[in-house]
Amino acid sequence: MAKVAFLGLGIMGYPMAGHLAKAGHDVTVFNRTAIKANAWVAEHGCRLAATPADAAKDNEFVVSCVGNDEDLRSVCTGSDGAFSAMTKEAVFIDHTTVSAKVTRELYVTANKLGFSFIDAPISGGQAGAVNGALSVMCGGDADVYKRIEPIIDAYALVCRRIGDSGAGQMTKMCNQIAIAGLVQGLSEALHFAEKAGLDGRAIVEVISQGAAGSWQMKNRYETMIDGEFEHGFAVDLMRKDLGICLDTANEIGAALPVTALVDQFYKDVQNMGGNRWDTSSLIERLRALA
Repeated sequence: MAKVAFLGLGIMGYPMAGHLAKAGHDVTVFNRTAIKANAWVAEHGCRLAATPADAAKDNEFVVSCVGNDEDLRSVCTGSDGAFSAMTKEAVFIDHTTVSAKVTRELYVTANKLGFSFIDAPISGGQAGAVNGALSVMCGGDADVYKRIEPIIDAYALVCRRIGDSGAGQMTKMCNQIAIAGLVQGLSEALHFAEKAGLDGRAIVEVISQGAAGSWQMKNRYETMIDGEFEHGFAVDLMRKDLGICLDTANEIGAALPVTALVDQFYKDVQNMGGNRWDTSSLIERLRALA
């Protein structure tokens, strides 16, 4: 078993770190909010670190799952950042959804310091993290990727190396682009059914078995119909991710007209007070317009 540090015990990180401990790894955790870190240690044992540097010291693998570009820079290269204490030949595995730009910056810095960096954003939501069934998309050196597979296996249903540094983040952008369009389409279908006086549940039972079927339809249609939006990835986080997608699209010359439109629809949801609603709340925007 390996010595692993885990930085960030949020909705996703808390259960992911737990899976590492249950798999028998020697886990050290760090979290900016002490109450969460204390709760995790009370549940799983292992060691609690006071800083990212303290967590990284003497560990073979350092795993992060934080909020955004600046959060990642902070735990890596900020005051008491993990990079200052990582040992030669160690590997930093980042599960945060961030820009490919910051990922590549940190990859170069890590290599100069004598250790490795893999970008490994995740998909599957809180349920995927709790159930150890996440999809993990990786970018970085092929030989390093082979070393991290046994670590990520503790909480992944599928894990693939897509390409060089930044490829994992670019793949996560593809994931978010696809989800944005799917959720808007499902929202419009269910809203149309409501206005037409049809039974949305009966409709989904039929169309989900055909070409319209998707994970979003299977897992979110009932809560969408019932107006319950506390079951997944928050609108604020989705807008952060779509902003990364749209900025990157401008850099590489990709056209994302639907994504840009849905991003503005999520802005409308925020203006309705739905910042922490899950992404399926696009249907509530349509109800408000009707």
